[in-house]
Amino acid sequence: MTYPLLKIVSLIPSATEIVAALGLTDYLVGRSHECDYPATVQALPICTEPKFNPDGTSLEIHDRVTELLQSALSVYRIKTDVLEQLQPTHILTQAQCEVCAVSLGDVEQAVATLTQGNPQVISLQPQVLADVWMDIDRVGKALGVAVDGAIASLQQRVDACIQKTAPLPEAERPTVACIEWVEPLMAAGNWIPELVDHAGGHSIFGVVGKHSPWLQWDDLAKADPDVIVFMPCGFDLNRTRDDALQLAKRPGWSSLKAVKTGRVYITDGNQYFNRPGPRLVDSLEILAEILHPERFNFGYQTTGWQTLMPLATTESRLNG
Repeated sequence: MTYPLLKIVSLIPSATEIVAALGLTDYLVGRSHECDYPATVQALPICTEPKFNPDGTSLEIHDRVTELLQSALSVYRIKTDVLEQLQPTHILTQAQCEVCAVSLGDVEQAVATLTQGNPQVISLQPQVLADVWMDIDRVGKALGVAVDGAIASLQQRVDACIQKTAPLPEAERPTVACIEWVEPLMAAGNWIPELVDHAGGHSIFGVVGKHSPWLQWDDLAKADPDVIVFMPCGFDLNRTRDDALQLAKRPGWSSLKAVKTGRVYITDGNQYFNRPGPRLVDSLEILAEILHPERFNFGYQTTGWQTLMPLATTESRLNG
C-alpha cells in the first residue's frame, strides 16, 4: 500500500524508529540532528540543532545545558527554513524532556511561522513500556496505517523474557543500579526499572513511571548493588566507558560488590535505553543478557553492551 500524501518529519529518534517499524521510512522527509536509525534516514534533511556543544564529559555537558536553560526556554533550535521547504504533513515530537530533544512548545511555535501547509503535530510522552505501545498506536492512526502486527511482535519478545525470569527465586534476582548520567550522578527512571524487573533484577533507585532521580555518591556506595549498568543519555559505548572510568576514580569504588565480582557494565544508551521506541525491547534483551547470561544470549554483547573492565585492568588504567 502507498501513502502519496504523507510527508513526515520526525524530531526525535524514538519517533523515527516508530515510523520505521510501521513500514513508513520512505515517507520521512526530514529528521532531527540525532535521528540515525535506521541508517537510511541519515541522508534526510536535518531540521534541528543543539544550541550547545555536545562534546566533552558529562559534567561539561551538564554545565553547558544548565547555563543555557537559565537564559533560554530551549536548548535546541528548529530550522524553520528547512521545515518551510519540506512542507510536511505530519511532525513527530515529544513533551517529556526539554534536555533530550526539541519540545512540543518549540514545534508549535515553529509551525506557527510556516507560510505554507498546516502539518499535524503528534507529541509523544511515554513513561512506561505500555505508553510506548500507545504511542505506536497513536502514530499509526494519525498516519493511517495498521499497528497491531508491530505491537504484537514487540510484546511477544517482552513476554518471552518475562516467561524465563518469572520463576526466578528472590535470591537469584540481583539488585541493579542503572546509571543514566555520571556527573552529576543520576539513576535511570521511567521505563528502565520496569525493564530491569522483566529481565530478572531489582532496580534499587529509579521508580517505574517516574523521572530519573539525582543521586549522591554515598547513595550508590551505601546501596552497594550486585550489578551496575551505565547507560548515559546520548553516549555510545566509548564515551560511556570514559565517563564510567571517571566514576571509578572515586574512593571506595573498588570496595563495591559489583566491582569486586566484575559485574559493572557499559551499554550504548544512546541507541537503546534512552530511546522510548521499538528498540526498548532490544534494551530489555540486553539487560536480560547482562543479568542472566545463563538463560539469555541474543547476541548484543560487544555492540550493545560490554563489561567495563576487570578490576585489575581498571585499577592499572586509573593509576597509569
